[in-house]
Amino acid sequence: MRYKSNLKIIFIFSFIITLGCATLNPVVLIPGDGGSQLEAQLNKSNVIHYICQKTSDFFNIWLNMELLVPLVIDCWIDNIKLIYDNKTRTTRTPDGVTIRVPGFGGSETVEWLDPSHASSGAYFNDIANTLVSLGHVRNKTIKGAPYDFRKAPKDTYEENNKTSVIIIAHSMGGPMSLYFLNTQSQSWKDKYIKRIITLSGVWGGSVKAIKVYAIGDDLGSYVLRESVMREEQITSPSLAWLLPSKLFWKPDEILVQTEKKNYTINDMQDFFKGISFPDGWEMRKDTEPYQLNYNPPGVEVHCLYGVNVNTVEKLYYKPGTWLDGYPTLIYGDGDGTVNRRSLEGCRHWQSIQKQKVFTKELTKIDHLQILHDKSTLDYITGLIKKL
Repeated sequence: MRYKSNLKIIFIFSFIITLGCATLNPVVLIPGDGGSQLEAQLNKSNVIHYICQKTSDFFNIWLNMELLVPLVIDCWIDNIKLIYDNKTRTTRTPDGVTIRVPGFGGSETVEWLDPSHASSGAYFNDIANTLVSLGHVRNKTIKGAPYDFRKAPKDTYEENNKTSVIIIAHSMGGPMSLYFLNTQSQSWKDKYIKRIITLSGVWGGSVKAIKVYAIGDDLGSYVLRESVMREEQITSPSLAWLLPSKLFWKPDEILVQTEKKNYTINDMQDFFKGISFPDGWEMRKDTEPYQLNYNPPGVEVHCLYGVNVNTVEKLYYKPGTWLDGYPTLIYGDGDGTVNRRSLEGCRHWQSIQKQKVFTKELTKIDHLQILHDKSTLDYITGLIKKL
């Protein structure tokens, strides 16, 4: 499947329930990077370890902590990674691997990334519970739109009393939703979309994406190694989409500093050469046009994000080291994952669209904590009760 086609989310605009005389606007939950379950089916001729399965029925591959243990994680990487073709500008799964996204239209697979409901896999569950307490019903007025987050970027409206939809989007789900809204006419948005609520929206990318390309990310787990996770993480075009945007970073700002050369937003091609991953530059070229198309969404926006959490803003390699070493991470303001300037990107629309844009900073609330924080849940509750 072409990467570009994966930027198009098919939203479900339905699902309203009538309670007495009150009508609830249906809610669609749009997850971010890593915010959807993935299932895999295997039919492989060869495996990298004798312990790896060659064949299987569909099983949960993300998020499945049992697969992220030593040795077994090598099997996991070999199954979930993507293979990029810079001639066709497409990605594919490894031979003998089929990946599917379960649960489209339901809320279960975006509420819980781990089907067992382990706490480590909790995602939109607290928000869904809050909506239920206000009269919403899962799979009726609460729907999920999961997608293959590795690849990154209506029908029943008439059946549900012509009630417009509220979108709640987290992280990469913010720009994913923006892309979708920018493909629709204003009359369509006026009719079908009540408002969008974004949580930790990555409007202008993040320096952390550069960090992941350089050394990987352990997902906050003490048992995972950054270098091992990097093998899978850098194969996802969505990571290139989340690189810092030229709209938010100045051309002379140093993002990676070494004794031999400093790298700015305009030196990404050289950076990818330096880390021996030229496909990263090709993916960057594929995804950057979507990032630079930053037109206002044309709907009412409520933009919530965390601040005053240490967030990577620069990689510094000490003299005598190079890009194959381990950098010192220089921190600035943000939510621990996304830099503050990117999180605040929604403010740009306040003066250029007629629909209102509201922003709310949440002090010391990190990128994932925002999904479960009382301030977030109270804010959403207030909006629902106002309807």
